Amino acid sequence: MSDVFVNPERVARVAAALDQRVGSVVAVCEALNRRHNVSAVLRSCEAFGIHEVHLITPSFRPAYGTARGAERWVVRTRFEHVADSFAALRARGFRVFAADLDADAVTPEAVPVDTPVAVLFGSEMLGVSAEARALCDGVIRVPMVGLTGSLNVSVSAAIILRVLAERRRALVGADLAPEEKARFLKEWLDAEERAVRGEAARTAAVHRET
Repeated sequence: MSDVFVNPERVARVAAALDQRVGSVVAVCEALNRRHNVSAVLRSCEAFGIHEVHLITPSFRPAYGTARGAERWVVRTRFEHVADSFAALRARGFRVFAADLDADAVTPEAVPVDTPVAVLFGSEMLGVSAEARALCDGVIRVPMVGLTGSLNVSVSAAIILRVLAERRRALVGADLAPEEKARFLKEWLDAEERAVRGEAARTAAVHRET
């Protein structure tokens, strides 16, 4: 038993959030060049109870003012190639849809959610790559009636992911696997313990110097 005190109300809050999470909706970010956009996607995922994000990028550093700490609460997995991400998802029974402006795209309300679903978001300037588009099961878009005709990728992600998370949760409930909830909670508790011990050590050092 650890002798480090971790606020039980905070532990309960984290556990309650995990109990509302869906493990069967995943966001995939392909070559998003502006880290504040990726950070905004992470923040939306965390807010809507989406547990996992795939990043097709060699590196990522969150924009803290945008993410607001969401990067700590979402599982981020990096892949070098989009095909590797898709292979991992399909092995778990996911369908994958590209967020794009194709004429044959369906709305978030029309995407089938009888199986786990992932949504691919492409780069700000070029959108989804041709390679990734060819691997997708379909295309999804946000319906718009204005003259602009497009949305910032992080805004599109927020709209699409909220609808899919709510539809999937209504169909199967919060389905994050119990072992993943336990793993994530333990990882967080270990981090909290390290932080508490570090703060105690810094405080003791200050007292010794005064």
